[in-house]
Amino acid sequence: MKTILVTGATAGFGAAFARRFIKDGHRVIATGRRVERLKALQAELGENLHIAALDVTDKDAVAAFIPSLPEPWQQIDVLVNNAGLAFGLGPAWESDLEDWDKVVATNITGLIHMTRAVLPQMVARDDGIILNLGSTAGEYPYPGGHIYGASKAFVRHFSINLRADLVGKNVRVTDIEPGLVSGTEFSTLRFKGDADRAASLYQGVQPLTAEDIAETASWLVSRPKHMNINRIEMMPTCQASGPLVTKRD
Repeated sequence: MKTILVTGATAGFGAAFARRFIKDGHRVIATGRRVERLKALQAELGENLHIAALDVTDKDAVAAFIPSLPEPWQQIDVLVNNAGLAFGLGPAWESDLEDWDKVVATNITGLIHMTRAVLPQMVARDDGIILNLGSTAGEYPYPGGHIYGASKAFVRHFSINLRADLVGKNVRVTDIEPGLVSGTEFSTLRFKGDADRAASLYQGVQPLTAEDIAETASWLVSRPKHMNINRIEMMPTCQASGPLVTKRD
């Protein structure tokens, strides 16, 4: 049984991770800002789920988080840096700088602060796994992707650079890069509550699901200690990375 810390566990990927890891026989620390959602998840999953309010953009809260846990929960075997978001699909010159700052604070700063809070104990034990939620947007640009895609490109390079530091140690790091995924709040949040616009992204296609991503994370956690999966990219069969687009007059 591993103790697995999941950020952003109030919905979507995070809730799916919690359910899958509990099913696999692990203990999960589920964090997020919406405490009522966490309480509902705890009622569903039982005593192997510990919940705690945490906003990953609050640097002081992140720094104090591990010592604040009950002593039996302080050894983190797996960190899942899941909390993340995007806003809008408009062009960069029309984007709200406050939205850009929120994306950076969550997708980059929050992720690195959580990693720094947990990594020393993993190195001291010579054992641990960090799963970072990246995106195919970090590899393949698209109109309106600007700050979100750049933040996920950071996640990829931060992940592989962590492995450069960790070479020879049994602390593993994987960048999980999903493509089109439905059944989460990601697109609704991106369009600031416009559910119809969010739903239109998934019309006529069969995207991946949060459960597909959780199954992948389950497989990663089950790998032997000597095996590091640097990066895993997945898309539904309705999606591909090309062709390149050329705008013509």
